[in-house]
Amino acid sequence: MSGVWLAALSGVIGGGTLLVGAAVAWFVAIPQRVVAGIMAVGAGVLISTLAFELVEEAAEDGGLVPTVIGFLGGAILYIVADQLVSRPKAQPAKVPAKVPADVPADLSVEVPASIVARRGGARLAGGAGMVIAIGALIDGIPESIVMGLSVLDGGISIPIVAAIAISNFPEGLGSTAALKRGGSSGGTVALLWGSIAAITVAASVLGFVAFQTAPANLVALITTIAAGGLLAMICNTMIPEAFDEQHALTGLWATIGFLGAFVLHEVAG
Repeated sequence: MSGVWLAALSGVIGGGTLLVGAAVAWFVAIPQRVVAGIMAVGAGVLISTLAFELVEEAAEDGGLVPTVIGFLGGAILYIVADQLVSRPKAQPAKVPAKVPADVPADLSVEVPASIVARRGGARLAGGAGMVIAIGALIDGIPESIVMGLSVLDGGISIPIVAAIAISNFPEGLGSTAALKRGGSSGGTVALLWGSIAAITVAASVLGFVAFQTAPANLVALITTIAAGGLLAMICNTMIPEAFDEQHALTGLWATIGFLGAFVLHEVAG
């Protein structure tokens, strides 16, 4: 199999689990507490991936300066995107309701607090889901380029592809579960994750074709943009979402995820 097809296959495997996670969340009624636990494990896997597969190798191959610049730039890029998506929108001015003449003037008409809470929670859930999806896109492109580049070393890199595939599943699962709670349609969710998965495959092929002769410092910059975006997304979205349901167990699940990815890195590396 040619290098281009191996790079495309890496993208399919790594990005395909986004679709798998999204499909599971959409079609299976998974308790929110279970989703939160999976997200916590995924956060640990992602931390291990960015530490051992992205930042460490980028620093060794490309040097400290591009590694620092890319890592910080990726975090800033994600945070800006997060704010653009999740910042509160201006509320329209309230128009006083007309009260029939036979209703006493001191009788107020109120919306039950439970309805307000549910609607507010749905909006927050949808926002969190979209933020995770944006994080998957921001880190997915440079991650996929890295998968394509790894083919240049003699074939598919099992540690990198496996770590990305494992970590992508809870991203697709957690984001889709939140989008579903927020009222997003099935078509919107399918289009969102289908597009991100397709971009993942294209970026993997691009990494193989366009960056074969790229200098090591440029590759390090691209790699650590993914790592910085990952860490910002983990801290701002995945861990808080998981902690809301798992509380003290969040740290344990994240530790298990980290150790699992670390063992895979040591055994397969």
